[in-house]
Amino acid sequence: MFQSLGKYILLLSLSFKKPEKFKVYWAEVMREMVSVGIGSLGIISIISVFIGAATTIQVAFQLSSPLVPRSIAGSISRDSNILEFSPTISSLVLAGRVGSNFASNIGTMRVTEQIDALEIMGVNAPGYLIAPKILASITMVPLLVIISIALGITGGYIACIVTGSITPADYLMGVNDGFDGLTVRVALVKAFVFGFIIASICSYQGFYTTGGALEVGQSATRGVVFSCVWILFADLMITSLML
Repeated sequence: MFQSLGKYILLLSLSFKKPEKFKVYWAEVMREMVSVGIGSLGIISIISVFIGAATTIQVAFQLSSPLVPRSIAGSISRDSNILEFSPTISSLVLAGRVGSNFASNIGTMRVTEQIDALEIMGVNAPGYLIAPKILASITMVPLLVIISIALGITGGYIACIVTGSITPADYLMGVNDGFDGLTVRVALVKAFVFGFIIASICSYQGFYTTGGALEVGQSATRGVVFSCVWILFADLMITSLML
């Protein structure tokens, strides 16, 4: 455990050393940002809309008492999407899509000795391969979470129109009632931390892959599993500290 932690910290320190050619690293960052952000936009959008709709329907079903105003369903759905569903569920999905891609790409380069060739040429392999992925993740994951929040609330509104569980006017009243900006700040902090966890852990697993194609797949699996576990742990810690 301590050996793995030490290797992880040393790898991160090597990843953020001053780059030899900033222009080359900048091109890699832009490419990774497109891969993480644009490439994940479709799946995040679909998940967000359906989770927002399902959450609103379930809350409206549970608030069957005539003493409870129906607009409260909008407030509960809004806060649930902002605080938990959009940052956490989206990050777990990104761990499977983006994290496995990071681990498998770097792992393939390791077993095919491409990383060894970079090191022989004097290139800082961790900085060239890992730092752009981390920078792209901590930049694009918060943007994806913001989009997810907006689409989750929109999905709840669509559910109100389609199912009639509550009126759209009551839903919008609840969404606008008692909004606290702290919830958005908590969501963005979670997204930033989750993006770092996904990129760093999966890249670490890929960088220290040994063997062949089978081990590359195992490294990708380990990266996704460890990322999901640490995302849930970080979710608990950030929620307990900020709320």
